[in-house]
Amino acid sequence: MKLISWNVNGLRACMNKGFKDFFMEMEADVFCIQETKMQPEQAEISFDEYKQYWNSAIKKGYSGTAVFTKKEPIAVAYDLGMEKHNDEGRAITLEFEDFYLVTAYTPNAQRGLARLDYRMEWEDDFRRYLVELDKKKPVILCGDLNVAHEEIDLKNAKSNVGNAGFSDEERGKMTELLESGFVDSFRHLYPEVTGAYTWWSYMFNARENNAGWRIDYFIVSDNLKDKIQDSKIHSEIMGSDHCPVELELE
Repeated sequence: MKLISWNVNGLRACMNKGFKDFFMEMEADVFCIQETKMQPEQAEISFDEYKQYWNSAIKKGYSGTAVFTKKEPIAVAYDLGMEKHNDEGRAITLEFEDFYLVTAYTPNAQRGLARLDYRMEWEDDFRRYLVELDKKKPVILCGDLNVAHEEIDLKNAKSNVGNAGFSDEERGKMTELLESGFVDSFRHLYPEVTGAYTWWSYMFNARENNAGWRIDYFIVSDNLKDKIQDSKIHSEIMGSDHCPVELELE
């Protein structure tokens, strides 16, 4: 089974930057998107064989998630079932026979950690949500989780300590999630690989210099880790300030 996740930083714009070609080339069983920045009625987007599910933010041109899947899920749920998290289109859960698939776009703590308090609420509520799902059947989580977990996960770790995406608080919540029964698929297979990033600033020629951050993940329940065949980062794919990530499972 092949799954793809990509923060497209605006799907309508990305459609003009090679999105469709990559989508068709991958032939993924499930293709998850974050930061769609659109309502589904704002563009005609369809792919043969794929059913599509959207969770858009109330605010136009902001946030949003979507999933395209070849196999119809048993059930679909949006957000976390809590009103305080319902306005920004940040999560979609698809239930399949053998697992839950959750795609998420984690709130950014913002410059000066202005939104850190809300981010911490989200982290705790989201972790509890995933743990409850995991009690029923294994979970596959993918998306832009807006945190580089360890120093190996970004180019300039020392100068970014305390910044949004690399604060002690955010990194600690990722540790808590993994210690709750989940595995970072990429680090499970490639614990010492450096220079493996999924997001680059548009400034300072960051992408050309590979001065990036790994903040896009496939995280799976512990009891799925032995089924991970590969976890890939498609850094060669342009079209967004993020690149797609891929998970191959037995």
